[in-house]
Amino acid sequence: MTQKTLDVVTIGEAMAMFIAQQTGDLAAAEGFIKRIAGAELNVAIGLARLGLNVGWVSRVGDDSFGRFTLQQLEKEGVDHRCVTTDARYRTGFQLKSRVDDGSDPEVEYFRKGSAASHLSPDDFNDDYFGHARHLHLSGVAAAISDTSLQLAQHAAKEMRARGKTISFDPNLRPVLWRSEEEMRKQLNHLAEYADWVLPGEKEGFILTGFSQPEAIADFYLDKGVKAVVIKTGGDGAWYKTASGEQGQVAPIHVANVVDTVGAGDGFAVGLISALLEGKTLPQAILRGNKIGSLAIQVAGDSEGLPTRAALGDY
Repeated sequence: MTQKTLDVVTIGEAMAMFIAQQTGDLAAAEGFIKRIAGAELNVAIGLARLGLNVGWVSRVGDDSFGRFTLQQLEKEGVDHRCVTTDARYRTGFQLKSRVDDGSDPEVEYFRKGSAASHLSPDDFNDDYFGHARHLHLSGVAAAISDTSLQLAQHAAKEMRARGKTISFDPNLRPVLWRSEEEMRKQLNHLAEYADWVLPGEKEGFILTGFSQPEAIADFYLDKGVKAVVIKTGGDGAWYKTASGEQGQVAPIHVANVVDTVGAGDGFAVGLISALLEGKTLPQAILRGNKIGSLAIQVAGDSEGLPTRAALGDY
């Protein structure tokens, strides 16, 4: 495999996503639109649209959903040389209700035993990861199986040893863990490898037991993290760094919120891309807020992620 330098590499699961064409109860939906979904994949797509070289590591089944995933990666310009087609297991999928009022859509997952859940440290290609500047991890890949968690831990440890930067979005999926205690233990351990930790305010409370943003930030800063950015919903985002810099960055107000799914992934796209470009943390958070605001104005998970031209001055 001839390697090229990647700006970012990430690990995760892709699922085919079927979005109902009509609003209302998912059980009553008769028509669906097929899209692609997956927290880490959303980030990879968003970064690629901004012109970054992004690699995505996963497993897909030897089936139509797996081929669809590879076609979408090719279309979006995401490097997929370390995506394995695994004939033993199927690609997961999900059904999603359509909302147009900013409420949470109903989502049903069909992912148990999927190809991606069989990710393991064997999927860590030393040369591939070594040619990346930055590693982005999410709590979703860590949750889908014990072996996928082991891969995330191994990647974080190896990239940290190489002096690469690492971002971590907890992206909690409690239903995928054996217990909330296990989730807290494993995700907080994974966060210790990161330079930038990006929890939501409620996630921070679940993981640390603290309700105030500064206390949540201090929990991770005390473990060696360089910066903690806490998404505070309608108030934007609050941050604190290891050097003591802290502050609130105002949100980008949206007149018509359609679907909030994917907002956190959009925020990560903005923050990571800006920091890799050398922008200040407040500037990076502002870009994160902007892309998050674009993501919530459409029904799909990645449809609102902008190109560099569409992003404007952010």
